[in-house]
Amino acid sequence: MGIPRSERATIVDVAARAGVAVSTASKALNGRGQLRAETRHRVLTAADELGFQANTFARSLLSDRSYSVGLLTSDRVGRFSVPVLAGVEDALGVGTILVHLCDARGDPLREQHYVRTLLTRRTDGIIVTAERTDPRPPIAVQRPVPVVYAYAQSERAQDVSVVPDDRQGATLLTRHLVESGRRRIGHVTGDWWHAIHERAAGVRAVLAEAGLELAGGEPVGGDWSEAWGRQATEILLRRDPHVDAIVCGTDEIARGVMDTLRDHGRRVPDDVAVAGFDNWEPLVTGSRVPLTSVDLGLPAIGRRAAELLLAAMEGRAEPGVRKLPCRLVVRESTGAAAP
Repeated sequence: MGIPRSERATIVDVAARAGVAVSTASKALNGRGQLRAETRHRVLTAADELGFQANTFARSLLSDRSYSVGLLTSDRVGRFSVPVLAGVEDALGVGTILVHLCDARGDPLREQHYVRTLLTRRTDGIIVTAERTDPRPPIAVQRPVPVVYAYAQSERAQDVSVVPDDRQGATLLTRHLVESGRRRIGHVTGDWWHAIHERAAGVRAVLAEAGLELAGGEPVGGDWSEAWGRQATEILLRRDPHVDAIVCGTDEIARGVMDTLRDHGRRVPDDVAVAGFDNWEPLVTGSRVPLTSVDLGLPAIGRRAAELLLAAMEGRAEPGVRKLPCRLVVRESTGAAAP
């Protein structure tokens, strides 16, 4: 049925194959409008079966759109921006919207250069991401263009930002440790960024509910590295030799923590449970004892940011900071407490 793939299919052919109106087919192919997921899928399937290829140049002339967005990142190693990019492309790919990745490398001047370049290319919108969620100055745009912040948040209240709920993630993790029988729970973390304050608050709240105090009296904060994890564990063990669980600010820190515990003859998880943040696959599964970790849901943050950008492009901007829930991934490093 339909036309051979060798002939050039039109949007009318796609609509007929999918059994929808031409306007509905157009919305599905452009990633615009409020359509049911089933309808969008049916249109995209029909387009693929017919070998339909939209004339992007013609579309851009008629609609005054470039069908492209910029992803501007200051994440110098890509640890956070790459998963966010995957989520953005998942959400925008169905509308054949191209994503330009611009790496500012933490340099404000480079960031301004990329913003100007994206505006010159008539980019339809910009998503800004980073390596931490601290509130930051909004990017300066010289013409009206929608901007959404993903794994980053703007200092301006009327902007749109999407971040993980770090406090909720820490709450999940600490409650898991308490319910596993741990009673002397310490906290080893990195620099006191915004996320770290949120996580520390989540840890303390759960301990307070259980009538417990933080082992060592206060979090041990320092660098974001395995080396700091080793050093911080020495500090924590001097403060509280009987610590039986440690919440770590990152998976890298957790690896260092487990090294020092092993040097002191402490078994993980029999004597001390250890858990991290980020759920970075190479670290959590490559550890000698697979590591329990909080997954920040970075692809989901990217998808949500892209959906909010599409809404803003259609004049339906939804200002404010949205916190998406984290997910606890339990592995062997937080097994049942020893008697």
